[in-house]
Amino acid sequence: MTQSLRLQVSEEFSSSQKNPSAIKDWYGKHLGFSTDLYGSVFEFRNGNRPEEINYLRWSPFDSKTDYFDPSRKEFMINYRVQNIEGLIRNLKSNGVKVIGEIQKYEYGKFAYIMDPDGNEIELWEPIDSVLTKMGEPTTK
Repeated sequence: MTQSLRLQVSEEFSSSQKNPSAIKDWYGKHLGFSTDLYGSVFEFRNGNRPEEINYLRWSPFDSKTDYFDPSRKEFMINYRVQNIEGLIRNLKSNGVKVIGEIQKYEYGKFAYIMDPDGNEIELWEPIDSVLTKMGEPTTK
């Protein structure tokens, strides 16, 4: 049985830049982004549970980064998902190329896949409550 990828929301757009720091400053100055070392965290409310705060991230990377490897593209999209272990099992059984193992952090789990066009996709099962407790500045 084929199970489709069911996304919660498009989470992150990361791209390579000649000068990521200058780009972050520009977005902060001209578009009002609250920026940190990695870009900007966007805060939003969960549509099904409005009392729950969720997060998205925008991240510019140095143009010489290898973070997007093995993709040869200058960007990567990250999607928020649920049950990342089950999703990865299903993707593998359906022949999707999975890169490495699931990575676990205090704030969530990450996995990486390749789409048919050679785009690396980062999958994230977040623990939003941990991000809320961290208290970092967010763009609202």
